[in-house]
Amino acid sequence: MLIENVDILVIGAGPSGSVAASYLHKKGVNVKVVEKTKFPRIVVGESLIPRVMDHFAEADLFSSLDQLGFQKKPGARFIRGNDICIFDFSNKFSEGWDWTWQIPRADFDLAIANEMIKKGVDLEFESEVTHIEFQGTESITTVIDKNKQEKKIRAKFLIDASGYGRVLPRLLKLDAASKLSPHSAIFSHIKDVRRPNGIEGTQISFDILETKVWLWVIPFSNENTSVGIVGPTNFIEALSTNNSAKEALEKAISLSDFYINRFGNLPFEFAPIKLSNYSISVSKMFGDGYVLTGNSTEFLDPVFSSGVCFATESGMLAAKLAIKQINGQEVNWQKEYSDYMNKGIDVFTTYIQEWYTGNLQELFFHQPENPDVKRKICSVLAGYVWDDENPFVKKHDKVIRNMAHLIKMEKDNK
Repeated sequence: MLIENVDILVIGAGPSGSVAASYLHKKGVNVKVVEKTKFPRIVVGESLIPRVMDHFAEADLFSSLDQLGFQKKPGARFIRGNDICIFDFSNKFSEGWDWTWQIPRADFDLAIANEMIKKGVDLEFESEVTHIEFQGTESITTVIDKNKQEKKIRAKFLIDASGYGRVLPRLLKLDAASKLSPHSAIFSHIKDVRRPNGIEGTQISFDILETKVWLWVIPFSNENTSVGIVGPTNFIEALSTNNSAKEALEKAISLSDFYINRFGNLPFEFAPIKLSNYSISVSKMFGDGYVLTGNSTEFLDPVFSSGVCFATESGMLAAKLAIKQINGQEVNWQKEYSDYMNKGIDVFTTYIQEWYTGNLQELFFHQPENPDVKRKICSVLAGYVWDDENPFVKKHDKVIRNMAHLIKMEKDNK
């Protein structure tokens, strides 16, 4: 049986695996990437946040992506009836990028893959991992390729960036329950033939239909717009009578006073995709000879577009630490990786939980606005969730709840 030998094997060619592999290749590491699917393929995660731009730049992917003309995203808008809250990434507390992209992931991920291949990264599509045997910190991975041929890949270290495929969590039984309540989503793309001119036509928006239910609208530069509904699973399931994702998404659009005229009665570009009870976690992020990155570790909730940010943050960090390990340097994976990633995950988890309690929405829509508070929240929404200089990061577990309580007391006293 054919056995390949590499320094580092990366499972998955999405943003996490691509950033990791591109960085490793840049540093002269013998890296191989295996991807189960064939690109392009449709996945969720079409709205990025500024922190990811740091990772694309460091992995030498930014320039090639910037040439493709993806829709620029300078901020985000939240709508609640007649109330509007707009966050501008150029007006935030933390230093960092003040814009990012809104992307059809099928095109975006394919563009990254093509750039990696162009740079010389060994990327193999339609190759499914069926078994992994660890021998200390080395591993032997069994793969079936697109020609149904079985082969083995020996690696000094393994990065699992398989996303929803969750290769190692499945093989090693690492799945764990999420801290978040069960939510589901349905989305598709629509040819945006009624798109308004100017910023209104290109602005990403979140339309709150109920406290725990919201519609996303993500316009792309290719004249399509991604439209999705998110809410508690029982609410999403009740949107259709026969478990039809198409009927449910059509009903969700009809509930939006803001967007019914723009998207009502327009056909979907592909059959709407349903993601049921999407939040998930793992019991541990690393072990002897491997590390989990991106959605292989934790998927939270799409409300603040944190998924790709955590994917690229973890992919880049995993690559840097893996280089140290294969070079014989000591790596404290708990402190340098797991604790670090969990710190950011904990911040975003708090914001997601407080969004669904309604507390964060109180801060978003409170009038008059507090510019200082808004700048600090904006930094979190931009992905700078490791900045302890920001009290809305450092005290995330208390500050939102306490401020929302004060706002409600103020309302009650009027």
